[in-house]
Amino acid sequence: PSTLAPPLGWAGRIGLIVLASDYTIEFEWREIIERAALAEGARDAVALYCSRIANDPTISTETLAAMEDRLAESADLLPPGAPFDVIAYGCTSASMLIGSDRVAAQIHRARPGAAVTDPAAAACRAFEALGVRRLAMLTPYVPEVNHQLRRGFMARGFSIPVMGSFELESDNDASRVDAASLAAGVRELGAEPDVEAIFVSCTSIRLADQAAALEEEIGKPVVSSNLALAWDALRRAGVGAALPGYGRLFML
Repeated sequence: PSTLAPPLGWAGRIGLIVLASDYTIEFEWREIIERAALAEGARDAVALYCSRIANDPTISTETLAAMEDRLAESADLLPPGAPFDVIAYGCTSASMLIGSDRVAAQIHRARPGAAVTDPAAAACRAFEALGVRRLAMLTPYVPEVNHQLRRGFMARGFSIPVMGSFELESDNDASRVDAASLAAGVRELGAEPDVEAIFVSCTSIRLADQAAALEEEIGKPVVSSNLALAWDALRRAGVGAALPGYGRLFML
């Protein structure tokens, strides 16, 4: 004989579609989600389930766009049987290139009841919540992807007075950009007087553990793709606890 306990994630259940070439987002999210769960009262309060999506590790507009038709299949691989509050797609440049509406439509083919978010949409909501419109952007991308991303944010009402890039062609290399390189880029861009906040784009970039310190140093919000997406996913799942240590965004 047995009795059944409530399913994991009674305060929030989040699905995350991760690029096959991404080494970073799950690593950074584990701590964030666990801290959010403990803030809700127990480690099993918030559940995170991940699925992978096939992608070419070479970053170009063509390889990014090719993921659109695979989104529904990847969403369908998330555990069945329990509804998800929100499903997040973990690719900033692809979500901007494909479009957030089309990303949501593809995921809803498999999971019609879940809210959907992506890093591009989440970053916009994050900066609106922070009350900033003039952004500096730091990316690992090649110029054609940078231009597409910049146009996308400008079309959504933000200005990008300055941006910097490591211009890496491989997503595998993006995940290995070290903390010193990232900090130097944030400091340089943050020194621009016309910039209100810094956006570090790409879910492969590891910034979560130093974002708050950099924010304090430059006196401006510092938000990465992973931080924006985690914050938005938690808030859309109904998990509203403040999490000190990740910057101003997680206090909202």
